This record gives sequence, structure tokens and C-alpha cells, in this order.
Amino acid sequence: MRAVDCVERVDLGEIPYEDAVRDMTDWVARRRAGEIPDRLALLSHPPVVTYGSRTPPAELPAGLTVPLVPVDRGGQATYHGPGQLIGYLVLNLRERGPGDIVRWVENGLIAACADLGFETVRRDTPPGAQSLVGVWTPDGRKLVSIGMRIRGGVTSHGFALNITSDLVEFTRFVACGLPGVAMTSLAELAAEQGRPAPAEQEVRDAVARALGAR
Repeated sequence: MRAVDCVERVDLGEIPYEDAVRDMTDWVARRRAGEIPDRLALLSHPPVVTYGSRTPPAELPAGLTVPLVPVDRGGQATYHGPGQLIGYLVLNLRERGPGDIVRWVENGLIAACADLGFETVRRDTPPGAQSLVGVWTPDGRKLVSIGMRIRGGVTSHGFALNITSDLVEFTRFVACGLPGVAMTSLAELAAEQGRPAPAEQEVRDAVARALGAR
């Protein structure tokens, strides 16, 4: 997959999930029409659990304390909330040429984490197993969830990186279709290193650099 000259960086604040999806749908149509360049939108959401169409009902939370919203991306159920950086990627893959867009995102986020002083890895999914797409610590905790959709050659949705997320929320359901998966955050990893968590702006800048957005 070849590099593209410009990925437009769009910095937003906390946006309700449904509003963000509506905006993203508009961006996809405009990108497909050639009206805007490739785009990386960085934002956060109020507390919400989203899930794909293949998520078994037994994996969803019982006794809901946050909204539960079905989505049209890949992946299973996950939590979004304060302290988490969401990245929505609207990319024209026909202009980028052949390549694995999900692996490109994984590798970019691994580079961003390294820039921030954290070692992370990607994991290959064994045949027939639940997807291990995402960014992980070497000891098997999940830091970043990735769920994307491609339609008409243009991507939508993206990733969720835990900075200071409330990790308890992930224990209320089967996160990412992986029973027993331990989620982590940059704050937790930084505490283990005896240093403060990076500020959200620092994380945004590292992610944007790694994904070629400006």
C-alpha cells in the first residue's frame, strides 16, 4: 500500500456516538466523490457500548448502565468513554493501492506507542479463532481496539486507544469477543513504569504523526 500525500487531521472533543457516525457517513460520501482528502478524525465519546452484527447476545452487558448501540463495523462489543482516544479513518483505498489497511493501522499505532515510551505488539489470529486485531502489550493485555468497515473502496470507523479509561467498564461484558481478555490503558502502563500518563494532546500528536495526518 503506497503512501498518500495528505491525510487531513481533524481534532474534535467529546461527541455523542450517533452524531459522530452521522458525520462520518457524510465524510465517506464526500471522500468517495473526491470532495475531501483522506481524513483522520480524533475525538472521544460519552460512555457507550457498541457491538457488531455478529456479536452473540450472551456477550453483551446485563443490567445496562450505559447506552448499547449496534454498529456496522467489524469487530465485536467494546466500550467507549472518557479517557479514550477515538480515531475515525476515512481513506480511499483505491488511491492507496493493494495492502492490508488493518495491519497498517496496527503498525502505525504501535509506532505511536513507541514514540510515547510504551512497547506494544500486534498479534496474528490463529485459523478459526476469534480475531486478535488490535494493539497489545507483550504480556497479552489489549490497549487498542480496531474495528473498520470498507465500502466502495473507502474506509470508515477506526480505533479506540485507552489513555485513562475506566477499565472496569470492560469487565461488564465480553470485550472484543474474547472472554477473560484483560484491557489496559496508557495510564496503567505508565504507572507500572513509575511515571505519569501522557497527556491526551501528546497522544493525539503521536498518533497523527504515525498515521501521516496533519
